[in-house]
This record gives sequence, C-alpha cells and structure tokens, in this order.
Amino acid sequence: MAEDPLERIERQERERKANGGLRTTLYILIALAVALAGVLGYMLYQRNNLVNQLEDEKAELATQMSELQNDFASLSSDYESINHQLDTSREQVALLIDKLSKTEATNRAKIRQYEKELGTLRTIMKGYIVQIDSLNTLNKRLTADAAQARREAEESRLRSEELSQQVEHLSSKVNSGKVLRARGISLQAMYNNDKPGDRHSRVRYMLANLSLVENSLADHGPVRVYVRVKDPEGILLMNNESTEFTCAGQTLQATASREVDYEGSEVDLSIYINDTGEFVKGIYSLEVYTEKSLLGTAECMLR
Repeated sequence: MAEDPLERIERQERERKANGGLRTTLYILIALAVALAGVLGYMLYQRNNLVNQLEDEKAELATQMSELQNDFASLSSDYESINHQLDTSREQVALLIDKLSKTEATNRAKIRQYEKELGTLRTIMKGYIVQIDSLNTLNKRLTADAAQARREAEESRLRSEELSQQVEHLSSKVNSGKVLRARGISLQAMYNNDKPGDRHSRVRYMLANLSLVENSLADHGPVRVYVRVKDPEGILLMNNESTEFTCAGQTLQATASREVDYEGSEVDLSIYINDTGEFVKGIYSLEVYTEKSLLGTAECMLR
C-alpha cells in the first residue's frame, strides 16, 4: 500500500531533525576532545618545564657542592685538632653529594633540605678559615716575638760577656796592681868582718838585699819573703832555718825567709844565708819569692 504523502513528509522531517542532532552532538564532542587535548598538552608542557627547571636546580646544587668539596680539600692547618674537624666536614660534604646524586630532582623537599645543609657547611668552612687565619696570625706574632726574644737574649748575652770581660780585665789589672814588687835585688858574699868580698875561701855567709816598693793597692800586713840560693852546681843551699812554702800552687824549698810588716810604703830588708857549709868558686844564683809571686832574681860570683 502506497505511503501517504503527508506521512512521508513528516517522516522525512523527523529523520532530518534526528540526523541534525547527531551531527551537533558529534561536533560538540569533537570540540570537547580538541579542548581537552589542548589542556593536556599545556599541562604536559608545564610539567616538562618544571622538571627541566628542577633538574637545572639540582645540577647547580651539585656544582656548588663540588666547589665546596674543592674548597675543603685546599684548606689545611698546622693544628691537629682543626685537621680532625676538617676531615669530618669533608666526609659530610662527600656524603651530601652522594645523597643528592641518588635523589630525584622532583623531590623538592629533599633538594631544599640539601640546600640548607650546604649552607651550614659553607658557614662551617668560613669559620675554619677565620680560625686558621687567626691562629696563623697569632703563630706569626709569637714566632716574631720569640725571634725578638732570642735576639734580645743574644744581645744580653753578648753584653754580659763583654761586661764580664771588662770586669775580668779590670780585676786582672787590679790584681796585677795589688801584686808586691821588689827592686834592688842583690846577693852579696860577706867576710867575717861583715864586709862584702868575692874570695870564696874567706866568705862566711851571704846576704840577700831587696826593697819592697810602695804600692797602695797591695794587701797590708805581715808579708814573708823567701829566698832560694843555689851553688854553682845548681844545688839549693840549706840550713837549720830552711823551710817549705807554696807559690802559685807549687811547693818549694826556701834557703831562708823573713817576715816584714808591709803597710803600702817601701820597705828595705836583708836576709842572711849562713851555716850552709863552705863556699866554692863559681856563680851563686838567688830567687826571691812571696807566697803570691816571684819578686826577682840575682847572681853573685865567687873566685
């Protein structure tokens, strides 16, 4: 049966409207898909930018840590306690570098924590530099002070030695000035009539004559003068009055001696040498001493 034209038109209109709604829905869906793709693309772009930024920050942080590690490596000290602290800080920097290398750049909490630790280690290193500089400055000052003290001590020692030499020289001059001296030393052969002569057969005794010269520096008081008379053979003449004495640490035999009171003025004295046996031809020698020095010598020839 043929379709009614009116119904056909209505059907066609309904189909047209239905097809138009589907196309509109399809267009809307396409528009939504495009918009969603754009949003997702923008979000992905933003995420990639953020990741790249975080990677750059991590790389910069790693560079700073490496520089700090080099700074610690170049830092040294002459003090054991500071060197021990430096070793500890170097280990901390190495550990921090290792932890950073194992941490994702996107872990911003850890990255920020490492930045703070890096800042703390930098502050510690600055403290070491100040401490080492201060100790080096102090050490230089102490070294300079020690060198100055050594120089002053050496100068003082030299001055002391010079003063000691001067004192020793003056003391030597004073001591030399205090030594008794004699003049007019002579040895005479005497006959029985107490007149001098030179015939050995007539000589009965000998006489040593001298004068202790004036010396205000010499010690005052009793002074014993010793004489040693030797015959031509070099044999010391001896008698019952002969005695021992010490001069300059040496013990000697004296033929005779005499004590006089010396008060700084000149003193003339004679010492008798008798009862020594017969005299013979030849040269007799005389030595005159005190306990401090040899005063002088003389000779006498008998024929």
